[in-house]
Formats: sequence, structure tokens, C-alpha cells
Amino acid sequence: MVFMVTDYSSPDTGRTPLSPRRRVFALAWPLIVSNLTVPLLGLVDTAVVGHLPDSRFLGGVTLGATLFSFLYWGFGFLRMGTTGLAAQACGRDDLDDLIRLLGQSLALAGLIGVALIALHPVLIPLGLQLLDGSAAVTAEADLYARIRILSAPAVLANYALIGWFLGRGYSRVTLLLMIINNAANIVLDLVFVVGLEMTTDGVALASVIADYLTFVVGAGLALRAWHGWGWRRVSGVVADIAGYRRLVGVNLALFIRTLCLLFAFAFFHSRGAQLGDVTLAANAVLLQFVLLASYGLDGFAHATESLVGQQIGANDRHGFRRVVGAAIEWSLATAAVASLGFALGGEALIALLTDLPEVQAMAERFLPWMIAMPILAVGSYLLDGLFIGATRTGAMRDTMILAVAGFYLPVWWFSQSLGNHGLWLAFVSFTVARSLLLGAVFWRSWRRGYWFA
Repeated sequence: MVFMVTDYSSPDTGRTPLSPRRRVFALAWPLIVSNLTVPLLGLVDTAVVGHLPDSRFLGGVTLGATLFSFLYWGFGFLRMGTTGLAAQACGRDDLDDLIRLLGQSLALAGLIGVALIALHPVLIPLGLQLLDGSAAVTAEADLYARIRILSAPAVLANYALIGWFLGRGYSRVTLLLMIINNAANIVLDLVFVVGLEMTTDGVALASVIADYLTFVVGAGLALRAWHGWGWRRVSGVVADIAGYRRLVGVNLALFIRTLCLLFAFAFFHSRGAQLGDVTLAANAVLLQFVLLASYGLDGFAHATESLVGQQIGANDRHGFRRVVGAAIEWSLATAAVASLGFALGGEALIALLTDLPEVQAMAERFLPWMIAMPILAVGSYLLDGLFIGATRTGAMRDTMILAVAGFYLPVWWFSQSLGNHGLWLAFVSFTVARSLLLGAVFWRSWRRGYWFA
């Protein structure tokens, strides 16, 4: 496949193998670029709907998109679990297991997607009630959601496809699929809303069509791996029950871990709201700093997932250590650049994100937390990538629960007198705790030789 990132060249190619540092970067840069394409779609959605004659349309799209961001994020385990298992199968050169994993991940994604569509009469009203918009905005959000839910099987299948490609080292396919999805979404937004004069329903329909188009392209690329397989052989491995047990076991732990992470962000927003509208708005601005830093840190974490899984699958301890060392170097460099950028340009970025004087002043008061955040959070991103690649998701689940219950909530409780500083202290403590706990688990299990048992 033309998009493959090669780990080692074949002897007859005469090409020099990539160093671990270059291999990590070669995998990471398409992922970083694909992350950067995501805000572009949000900007276009806002610009297109923001020019409609009534503000309820923009509010409805915003509310509906927020609902689906949380809903689909909750099933992000389909990407993560598939990446680790595919990387290990790739390291073992086990084509049978790769085919089995592809078929079973898509089957599981389709099953969950159909279940979400069937349950949408309950899920959508409940979700919109929790988001608590005005009656007019909620009505538009309901229209958006009832159309957008039809994309659930495609969205979840795309998670599985992206995880499978990433596990095999095809990060440029991930970039291709993201570009196709966002480009189709933008074009269809313009066609439906500007050209056909649709409103909220046009934006939702554009997303649905873009998601299914992305799935068709991704599935077409993935089907090349099925070449030479008879249908009976394919159906046999897809129906293998033992494979589903392994897949569900890995993904269930990730699902619980993701729910804890969602709770952490929801709790942060709810406590911030109790501190006043200005504080809530300032925190929303500052969280964009966290998002910006995550684009780079996530890219190297995802590269770590793939390369670590391949080294474990190949039982290559030396390669494992070299890959982890290179990932640490890139991640620390990225975190340092982010912190320096926030220190030098943080106030300018705040002014770009909001022109409300009171919100700007409030955000600038808490800017030091953002300057420190990338350095303090880098371990949580990198270790997540390492544990996903190793499919040690049970440890991720357990340490996440402990970080929330043993650090985040107690620190918030005892620091309430500090106001918003106490809230940020709790959030940062939660992030640091994730790093320390996962780091301790890794060090203990590595010393005992469990990673290559």
C-alpha cells in the first residue's frame, strides 16, 4: 500500500532503515496534521450557520454537535483497542489475526451503531436535557440530532478502520480519511445551507453523508488486505467467538476509562459554572490551550501505540526500548515548545479567542496553569500510548479510577476556598496522578518482566 510507513527496508531495496526517532516522527506528523484539520470544520459550520437569519440555528448546531462529541468520544475505545491489537498482530506478521481483527472490529462497531440508532428516542432527549438549552435552540438541536444519529454505524466503523490502519503503521491513511471527511463535510455544508437554503438539517445531513463516504473509502483501502481470501475463510475468522472475547475485554476497560475521563471534564465544567459566567467563559478559553497542546502530544502518543505494539508482537525488547526512548524525546520537546509558546504568546492567543475585557482579564489570571500544563501532562499522553500499544487496558482503567477518586475529587474538595485556582489545581493534580500511577505500574511490571512474558 502506498501509504505504508516502513519500519525496516527489505534487503533488496538498498534503502537505509529509519532510526527510531525518525520512525516515531514519520508516524506522528500525519496524525498531528489530521488533528489540526478538525477545528477547520467547526469554523466552517459556525460561519455557514452563523449567517442564517436567526441565532437559534447556530445554537442548535452547537448544542447538537456538543452532544455527539461526547456520545462518539465515549466509543473512542474502538479506535484505541483496535490499534494495540493490530500493531501486535503486525509485529508477529500474523495476517490471519489482522483479518480477524478488522472484520470483528467492524462488526462490533456496526452493532453498537445500530443500537445507538434504535435507542435514539431515549438518548437524544436525555442528552439535550442535560445540556439545558433554551426551548428554541433545543428544538433545532433535536432536529440536528435525529438526522446526525444515522451516521453512528459509519462513525464507529471509521474509528475501527483508523485504529486498524494506525496499528499497521499507515498513519498517512488516517490523514487521508480525515481530509476526505472534513472536505466533504465543508463542501456539503455549502451546498445544502448556502445553495439549497437548508438550515440545521442541512448541516446534519452533510455530516452523515461525509461519514459514510469516509467509511466507503476506508473500507475500500482495507479490503485490499482480504485479497486471496475465500469468503468462507473470511466469514470463519469474523465469527470466531474467542476473538470477540479478547476484543471486548480490551475495549470494555477502555470504555470505563473513557467514561471516567468524560466525568472529569464534565465535573470541571459544572464546578466552573458555579463560579460564575465570566469564570466559565474564561475556563472555556483556557481549555483551548489544552486542546492545542494535545494536537502534538496525541500525535506522538498514537505513534507510540503503533510502534510499541509492533515491538511487543515481534518480541523485540531492544526495539521496544529504542522506540520508547525516541517517543519520550519527541513528546518532551513538543511539551516544551507548547509551554514556551503559551508563555510568550498566551495573552495574544486569549485576545484572539475572545474580545470580552472581563473574560480576557480572568483568563490571563489563570494563564500560568496553561504554561505549566503541557510539561505536567506529557506523561499521561505518552503512557496512554504505551499501554494502548501493549493492550494493557486494565491498568489504564484502574489508574484512571484511582486518579479521579483518590486525587481529583479530594483535591477539589479541600481547595474550594481557592476558587478557580482550586479547580485548576484539582484538574492538574488529576493529570499528574494519571502519569505517576501509570508510570509506577509500568516500572513495576517492566522490572518483573511482565511486558514480554
